[in-house]
Amino acid sequence: MAFGWMLPGEGGKLALTIFRLIVVTGISWYLVKLVKQKVHWGYIICVSLIIAGALGNIIDSAVYGLLFDRGSTFDPELGDYGMYYGKALMNGEGYAKPLMGNVVDMLHFSKRITIGGNSREIFPPVFNIADASITCGIILILLFQKKFFPKPVTVVQETTAEVPASASFDSDTHEPTSEYSSQWPERDKEDAD
Repeated sequence: MAFGWMLPGEGGKLALTIFRLIVVTGISWYLVKLVKQKVHWGYIICVSLIIAGALGNIIDSAVYGLLFDRGSTFDPELGDYGMYYGKALMNGEGYAKPLMGNVVDMLHFSKRITIGGNSREIFPPVFNIADASITCGIILILLFQKKFFPKPVTVVQETTAEVPASASFDSDTHEPTSEYSSQWPERDKEDAD
């Protein structure tokens, strides 16, 4: 589950966990590379927030189901996860297989408004601290991308050559006329190469 979206069943849970592991491995490798390249420290913090959030979700799903006596479990008849009531206690027996536990630090701000007789939730997604960390990292990268990824500065060197006052140029090609071309020996040398 991420922001209230979930893949159904054990297969979906396993696919999501494997995806998280692959993403964390890839982003961790990328973070090490960024640190070695000494990129902007703000960008490193943002990428670290993303990794921390993904790791938090992995730890919850990998460990929580093994340690605690209850948690939300998938009900195939409903096609959804059933809620549990009461306090989950650490008993060491668990309620789920490895990698099948639930992310537990969920937040849901439920504010409803009624418009035209229809009641609607203002912000329906359910999220957790780890999701918030990932989201903050991504939003900060988007907001400060010009600071994190400045455009490379191109240095143009201008060369000047002294032009004799008596020099004349062809009006079409802007090249010196043949009678004055010998006055620029460095140019003649370039043409010969």
